[in-house]
Amino acid sequence: MKKINIGREIWHIICIIVAAGVYGFSISNFIHPAGLLAGGFTGVSLLSKEILLKTTGTDVALSLIYIPLNAVPALISFKFIGKRFTIYSLLMIVLSSVFADIIPNLNVTNDILLCSLCGGIFGGTAIGICLLSNATSGGTDFISIFISERYGKDAWNYIFAGNCVVLALSGLLFGWTGAMYSIILQFVSKLIIQIIYKRYQKETLFIITEKPDEVYAVIKNNTNHDGTLFKGTGLYMGAERKMIYSVISSDEIRRVVSKIKKEDPKAFINVMKSEEVMGNFYRRPNG
Repeated sequence: MKKINIGREIWHIICIIVAAGVYGFSISNFIHPAGLLAGGFTGVSLLSKEILLKTTGTDVALSLIYIPLNAVPALISFKFIGKRFTIYSLLMIVLSSVFADIIPNLNVTNDILLCSLCGGIFGGTAIGICLLSNATSGGTDFISIFISERYGKDAWNYIFAGNCVVLALSGLLFGWTGAMYSIILQFVSKLIIQIIYKRYQKETLFIITEKPDEVYAVIKNNTNHDGTLFKGTGLYMGAERKMIYSVISSDEIRRVVSKIKKEDPKAFINVMKSEEVMGNFYRRPNG
């Protein structure tokens, strides 16, 4: 049985609580007051809240829509992705929606463009912190991870299509200004998440070294990824050279390169972004 690092788990929980607070603040002070829609189930919940308010006059708490909406994806995640990952994600889902309900609107700004930018920055930062803490904000993230890890397919196009349908419905019901500014909100949020969270981004390492066994051990032990050894000749000196080729996740690059340089200070390392990798690529389990 894998030993649990209590200190790390407590730190993850603290980060999730902070992320939930930031996300709730973003919704209550930027996204909802400006009539914007975040991506995924948050956007669906906000749209449902506005439809209920318009048709019945009842202002339903966001948490009463958002939490039940995540029930089925959470069950799928619990069974197929990971129990701890799902529990942490449920903590984020519950807390963020409750915080969105109880954090007051401080009237920071009425400018819809500023709300779009700030909502995207705060929301994207919150989700990035959440992902780094081995959790997600739920909904479409559960579905995306499930499809990616079980079937090896990118679900982004389907999620994007779903977001477009929600924005179109919002535009038809409440006007196109909010819907179009929501595109800016979602773009900024996605950009911030990509900057913070790099697990699904990949980098290619080309390492010319005189210690190939030691360098390979660093890669294998720290990432569980394999490598390929090439032998050639250095054209300047005419000496034999050995090069290791390996592809690892972007969030592992700094740690691995640092340890390689400690193992072989003379190693020449070239790091290149990998747009697409076909074949068997190891992914750390979500837990």
